[in-house]
Amino acid sequence: MNILLAMDSDDVEEAKLCRINDVKKWALVVVEEGEIVEVFFEENRGDFKIFAETAVVFDDNEYVWPFMEEQMQVLVAHTQRYIDDIVEAYLFKELHELAY
Repeated sequence: MNILLAMDSDDVEEAKLCRINDVKKWALVVVEEGEIVEVFFEENRGDFKIFAETAVVFDDNEYVWPFMEEQMQVLVAHTQRYIDDIVEAYLFKELHELAY
């Protein structure tokens, strides 16, 4: 599973999920068998060589149409902000679907 996140930095331990309009780096988190295998960072989300199946956004007010056009699942992390917390919430199905 590959998860796309809008982050405020490229520090794996300290980077926090931010609004898409405030993104400094995009993170692509590769998760296999419940473990984070790799985290890649890019300036532009189109620069990743790996396809993301899921995008996790800051809140329900984000503009997510580009993700939906790419057939990505879009989930919202209402309280989780760090990569480890977001992945854990994803694995335990604690992230929410968009409220339209």
